[in-house]
This record gives sequence, C-alpha cells and structure tokens, in this order.
Amino acid sequence: MARWDAGAPERLRQAALDLFGERGYDAVTVTEIAERAGLTRRTFHRYYPDKREILFAGSERLPPAVADAVLAAEPGLTPLRAALSALRRIGTEASAVVTDSGRRRTIIESSAELRERERSKAAEITAALRGALERRGAGPAEARVAARVASIVSEEAFGRWVDGEGPFPACFDAAEAALQAVLAEGA
Repeated sequence: MARWDAGAPERLRQAALDLFGERGYDAVTVTEIAERAGLTRRTFHRYYPDKREILFAGSERLPPAVADAVLAAEPGLTPLRAALSALRRIGTEASAVVTDSGRRRTIIESSAELRERERSKAAEITAALRGALERRGAGPAEARVAARVASIVSEEAFGRWVDGEGPFPACFDAAEAALQAVLAEGA
C-alpha cells in the first residue's frame, strides 16, 4: 500500500457513509472506517482529525468563498440581493461537485452532535455574509438581517435540492419565491 494514496480521502468518506448508514454515527469508530476503506487508522488521521469531520470536509472553504462572492456581486445591489446572489452562485457551484448529500443529511439529522456542528458551520457562513456586506457599505443591522434572511433562503434551497426537487438554481429560485410570498403576506 502506498504511503500517500491519492484516493484515500474518498475511500474513507465512502466507508464512513456506508458504516454510518448501516449502524449509525455513534456506533462507528475511526478504526472501523479505516479498515472498511482498506487503510490504517494512521492514514485516516492524515486526512481527518476525527470521524465527524468526514461529513464536513471542505466546509471551511465556504465562508471565504461566500464572502468573495458577496464582494464580487454587482455594485448596485441591495445587501439582501448581494447576499442572495452570492449564495445562489456558490450553491450552484457546490451542487455540481457534491455527492451523497441525501445520505449525509440523514446521518447528520440522526445525531445531536452532528446537528450542532452543522449549525456551527452555517453560522460561520452567515457571519461571512454579514462581514462582506458591511465591507460593501451596509450598516451592521442591515448586514445582519440580510445575512440571516439570505442564509434561510439558501438552507431552504439546499433542502429542496437534496430532496430532488430539481437543479440547485431552480431550487434557489423556488426558495426565493417562497420568501417573497411570505413577505407579501405581511405587507
């Protein structure tokens, strides 16, 4: 076995998803994941600090990508429009490369620890949105509200996409339309 196996991260991820699906997240150990992947525990730790991070690998790249997308949005857009535009763009790009999102969501929903981690990751994205909106000139309150609302729309779009309601851009459009309908009811 090669010391640095280029396919190891994906093999570990697939093994983890399979085991989590079969036995539940809490019942699976790092050693079992490594063995299922045909690798060692040491190799596992070269790529992931713990079993939880297999489900969140790469998520650290989202907040800076979202912030960059907000800063690159058309200058005349309102804070909410800039945030929505950025999340639509990043979500569309991510949906083109993300696999097993339904399995991942099922596993995360089965564990309080993983749900909390998911909320923490979502909060990091919302904070990145807020910071970028403020750098674009939005006031703190406006940036905070726009970031939160845009995050809700994005989460709704992602849920629709995972449920197979269509390609991510169409799901994002539907989530935005639902927001508009809710706002119209309150007017």
